[in-house]
Parts: sequence; C-alpha cells; structure tokens
Amino acid sequence: MSQLDVEARAAQPPARPDDIKAIPVRHWGRWVGAAVVILLFLWLISSASKSRNIEWGLIPQYLFNQSILQGVGNTLFLSVTAQAMGIVLGVLFAVMRQSENPVLKTVASFYVWLFRGTPVLVQLLVWYNLALVFQTVTLRVPLLDWTIYSTPMNSFMTPLMAALLGLGLNEGAYMAEIVRGGLLSVDEGQTEAAMSLGMSHGLTLRRVVLPQAMRVIIPPTGNEFISMLKTSALAILVNYGELAQRAQAVYQTNFKIIELLFVISIWYLVLTTVATIGQSFLERRYARGTTRAQQATMLQRVWRNLLPGRRE
Repeated sequence: MSQLDVEARAAQPPARPDDIKAIPVRHWGRWVGAAVVILLFLWLISSASKSRNIEWGLIPQYLFNQSILQGVGNTLFLSVTAQAMGIVLGVLFAVMRQSENPVLKTVASFYVWLFRGTPVLVQLLVWYNLALVFQTVTLRVPLLDWTIYSTPMNSFMTPLMAALLGLGLNEGAYMAEIVRGGLLSVDEGQTEAAMSLGMSHGLTLRRVVLPQAMRVIIPPTGNEFISMLKTSALAILVNYGELAQRAQAVYQTNFKIIELLFVISIWYLVLTTVATIGQSFLERRYARGTTRAQQATMLQRVWRNLLPGRRE
C-alpha cells in the first residue's frame, strides 16, 4: 500500500457504527397470568348470568328507586359531615399531642388510644343506647345554675346524631395520627426560621407548617374518606336511613336480596370512584412545584390507555 493510499484512508472520516436494535424481552408469564385472570372472570360472569335465582333486569330498575336515591343522599351527608368532624378533631388533637403542656398531651393521647382501640361498631351502639345511662342532656352555666339547654336523651340522641358521634369521633382519632405525621414531616428548621422572624406559634403553624404538611396529609385523608363512605353502612345498626338500611327495607318486602345488594354495591363503587378522582386532583394541587404534580391523574391514565397515540 503506497504512502498516498495511507494518507487518503487516514483523511476519511470514521465509519458510523450501525444503530443498536433493542429487542424487547417477552414476558410470557405476564400474558399467561393475564389470560388466566380473564378466563376466571369470564367464567364467573357466565355462571352468574345463567343463574335462575337472580333477576338481572331488576338491578337497573332499583338503581334509581326513590328510596335507594334517598339512601345515597343520606350516605353522602353522613360521610361528608363525619369526615369533616374527624378532620377538625384530628387537627385539634394532633396539635395538642405536639404541645409541651403535659395535660393537653395526655388528654390527646388518651383520646387517640380510646377511640382507636375500640371497634366503631361498639362505639355506635354505645352512643345509640346512651339514654340507659343519662336521661337528659342539660347545659348549665357553672356557679350560676342557669340552664341554657335541656332535653330528654331519647330526643337528643337521634339515629343521625348517634351515627355522627360514633363515626366522627372515631375518625378524629385516626386523623389525629395522620395530621401528626404530616406535621412531623416538616423540617424543624422551617419552624425555627419562622420563629426567628418573630412569628407566633399559631401563625407559624398556619402559614408555614400546615401548608407544607398538606402534601403528606392529603393522600391518607382521601383514603380515610373513601373508607368512611363504606363504613357509614354500619349506621344501619342505629336505624339511620343510609344506603344499606334503605336497601334492607326494600328486600325485606320483595325478598330480592342479591339484586338489592348488587344495587348498593354499584352505588358504593360510583361514590368511591368520584372520591378517588377528587383525591387525585387535590394531591396534584398541593404537590405543585414537585415531581408528584407531574404525575397523571386517574382520568388522564384512563384516557391515555384508551387512546395510546394521545400525548399528555
């Protein structure tokens, strides 16, 4: 090879390497598992549809039955009110547990211990039967013996009141631990910096600690509300007209037990789905400025799966 050939070859640019062809690994186990699950699901649906003991045509008829719709409204009212009560109590007792006052800290710890340690079913029955212990409810001004309010316990402790007290106080104990965990997640340096600027403890809590703690508090609070929607069915024990109680009143007259149970199951699924969507939007709102805010919501994931070519 001559000197000219060597110089010409050296002057040529290096050859571009071939593109790497990535071959995806086939996960046959996933496909087999998915096929088994789908076949089992289809078998279950087929077996249920062939049953002569279930009148499937009654399910859409009772979905919008007047009594069932009233039960849905009562369930929503009870769940939202009890959850709001639990959130207020949770914030109050979480702050009390963080207090340096030993009395406040002990009272808050006792409250959480008592209501988390006893079943909510028992708590509902205790409130509903409180008239066996106290005959009247009376509010008086101390030392002056002025009666502000007085009524028989049977009139005061209605099914709604018993359900609210039982579910709300029980939820407050769980929310106290959720809020306390959120407060502890905020770095102590944030509080120290706020105090060094002359902010009071209350102002520091409202303006600095709680807004940052909400990112940690919102997800479990959403889960608690979804759980509350289903736990509200226990109010049937105190004869409150929520969804399960209304369905029971219907199937006790027509004996269509399975059909009515399917009806209330559909409504619970609808309510929990709406609550889940609302929770995802709240999480994104309080996660603004973080990587979590960029995650797709439930609706966006469903829309993306339905239209794979769509970009966010």
